[in-house]
Amino acid sequence: MTVLTEAQTQTWTYVDGDWHEGNVPLIGPRSHAMWLGSSVFDGARWFERVAPDLDLHCARVNASAEALGLKPTMSVDAILELAREGLKKFDGETAVYVRPMYWAEHGAYMSVPADPDSTRFCLCLYESPMIPSHGFTLTVSPFRRPSLETMPTNAKSGCLYPNNGRAIMDARRRGYDNALVMDMLGNVAETASSNVFMVKDGVVMTPVPNGTFLSGITRARTIALLADAGLKVVEKSLKVSDFMDADEVFSTGNHSKVVPVIKLEDREMQAGPVARKARELYWDWAHSGEKI
Repeated sequence: MTVLTEAQTQTWTYVDGDWHEGNVPLIGPRSHAMWLGSSVFDGARWFERVAPDLDLHCARVNASAEALGLKPTMSVDAILELAREGLKKFDGETAVYVRPMYWAEHGAYMSVPADPDSTRFCLCLYESPMIPSHGFTLTVSPFRRPSLETMPTNAKSGCLYPNNGRAIMDARRRGYDNALVMDMLGNVAETASSNVFMVKDGVVMTPVPNGTFLSGITRARTIALLADAGLKVVEKSLKVSDFMDADEVFSTGNHSKVVPVIKLEDREMQAGPVARKARELYWDWAHSGEKI
């Protein structure tokens, strides 16, 4: 059986006023984004005819652009309308990743910072199946999350992701799916691709946002849903030892929403009741909204 990579799945891209099928070439070797990494993006999901928090993801890409010194050229409503238009091109059988993006074509002031007036926009939609809900494995990464003093951690920027990528590759070389990543003070920040939660004695805990990781939209939604369901949710500084002693661990993120951790280092774990509850609450909430 032939397995398609994400780059080979059905893709539609909106750029410069029109839709194009496929992975459209957009930047050249002198584009500032290719040379110096001035790109931001966001990611929403469409699955089972719903696109939860799509408006918040469209708003965040504009906030990220401003944080990186770019100039948003599209209103949130315009991005939202384009996303709805593009989603009609898919059959709904496979989940779709919705990715609005900005990047700079030119630099300013000796070419190092981006020239905000050269900001460009595209919206790329492509089929991308969600990770199965049975769980994934984690190891503790030797790599750390930077702080705002060293990287633009207040933006969902492409330049942050090579660090995440090397954490994941290191984990996979050691036989794990993903990595638990700490900040420079040794507090747990996130996994290399999602926010992370733990449960101890019925209390749900998650790292407090401290400027070293993106406090995600799905994270915030999950906290609210669990709290509304009567669970105690605490944001606090957490160490690796806290996670090793946890009753259960799970992650939240745009790509696959809520997924349990089934192994942390050499400790085998089960998909626990809180993770199942969080996933059920999220699915129920998502399907209570507008169908697209």
